[in-house]
Amino acid sequence: GTGGKLQLGGMAAKSGDEGLLAELWRAYDVETPRRIKVIDAYLLSVLATGVVQFLYCVVVGSFPFNSFLAGFISCVGTFVFTVSLRMQINPKSTADSINNWRALSPPRVYAEWLCANLILHIAVLNFMG
Repeated sequence: GTGGKLQLGGMAAKSGDEGLLAELWRAYDVETPRRIKVIDAYLLSVLATGVVQFLYCVVVGSFPFNSFLAGFISCVGTFVFTVSLRMQINPKSTADSINNWRALSPPRVYAEWLCANLILHIAVLNFMG
């Protein structure tokens, strides 16, 4: 009956999604420079750390609330700064004429990222007390 058709339709959609994800992964693997892949891996680790901190706060509690907030703000700030770093060193975004993005030298971009993270973490340490 109709249950079989829905199941077949769901299976077709699932295999189509898998094909789409496989194609997306192949394009990412081929077209993305290694430097960007390293930054993406770092972004995933920062995101995972923030998720673990948030889940810990939900499950166990947030007794030293300043410590939780400082750690979570550190993750969010680091994530934002690193996305900005990724945008500035990505060859595709620097070559884009629509965004009018200036091409900056990689040492300057890394130095700005390092200084921004240093200031962020000084503020985080100060907030923890």
